[in-house]
Amino acid sequence: MKGKIIKGIAGFYYVYSKHSIYECKAKGIFRNQKVKPLVGDDVEISILDEEEKTGSIDEILTRRTELIRPAVANVDQTLVVFAAASPDPNFNLLDRFLLMMEKQNVPTIICFNKMELVEKTKISEYQRIYEKTEHPVIVASTYEEHGMDRIYEVLEGKTTALAGPSGVGKSSIMNKLNPDANMDVGVISRKIERGKHTTRHSEMIPIGENTYLLDTPGFSSIYFYDMEAEDLKQYYREFEQYEPYCKFRGCNHIGEKDCGIKQAVDEGQISRSRYENYRLFYEELKDKKKYG
Repeated sequence: MKGKIIKGIAGFYYVYSKHSIYECKAKGIFRNQKVKPLVGDDVEISILDEEEKTGSIDEILTRRTELIRPAVANVDQTLVVFAAASPDPNFNLLDRFLLMMEKQNVPTIICFNKMELVEKTKISEYQRIYEKTEHPVIVASTYEEHGMDRIYEVLEGKTTALAGPSGVGKSSIMNKLNPDANMDVGVISRKIERGKHTTRHSEMIPIGENTYLLDTPGFSSIYFYDMEAEDLKQYYREFEQYEPYCKFRGCNHIGEKDCGIKQAVDEGQISRSRYENYRLFYEELKDKKKYG
């Protein structure tokens, strides 16, 4: 029987199949092959006890994608949520996340929630800055039920990693997308949270036909890996149209004179906060190489 791993803890894998959750162990052959099942994997399972909903993972089907951080499979995109206020958005953290997803070639949708807490001019400014990154930007309010249709529209038929710092309304968005907890979710929660398996891990929630949300913990700090300082600029899409105006070929847009990027920042064409974060990340990567 085919299913999808929606959570994995301490060698147990919870597989969602035909509106039921099966607690499974992976066959030893995977360990021998040094293959570890991941949340998001599509799998073939054998049922050991239908009444107890236990089974065995026999085969891991071909992965479409595989993320390194978080370690999940078959994610089509990410939805990163920040509050427009309470708490104020941490743009350094947002820009770090966008870089991490760009590095892994995962499309990202940005959602600013709690729009009811700020003036329209402020939320328009956030939109203007981040639409230039070529990532879709959604403005939402779970309190006023604004933007929920748009969020569901971009999620439908896909597996989406839901990310963002605490307090921004991710749980509220999840609940709005799950009318009546969708019944299946209640079953999932009761089975997964019982007994010893209560550690906070990535968890995938079905919210519709072939539509899954992956709740990802551990978002408070993001550190770069496997990236050179000189490669950083290629992940800033808004830089591209101004780079021909740089005097020096290979300009890193830091200390060079006659830099098209710095001129665009001064003229308000590129967000100063985005550029200042670029400078911080550049120095961070330089230091990592020096002392790493």
